[in-house]
Amino acid sequence: MSAIEEMKLFVNKVNNHPEHIAEEKRRGFQFDIKNDRSVQIIIEEGSITLYEEKKVEPDLTLTLSEGDLMKLLKDELNTTMAFMTGKVKVDGKIGLALKLQELVRKYQSI
Repeated sequence: MSAIEEMKLFVNKVNNHPEHIAEEKRRGFQFDIKNDRSVQIIIEEGSITLYEEKKVEPDLTLTLSEGDLMKLLKDELNTTMAFMTGKVKVDGKIGLALKLQELVRKYQSI
């Protein structure tokens, strides 16, 4: 399974159970997949949408490998260590990266 397919599964989980994002304000997250492409997820009005191109100026951009993105989406990536070792680069508010990780964690049990 590719990272994009994994991301589509995550987006479907969120949209099928939107209670964890119902109160979220509009946010754009961009994932720059090394040696591949960029994708965005946008949280807006209680739903999440995946775009396989740049739609908005993101609030947070994460640059990482496809493998690390898949680990992130499965909550198997030690994000602190990945950030400190340069495996994941963050452009934007680090707090949003933590919020994203928290959101991923909430949907792992669904």
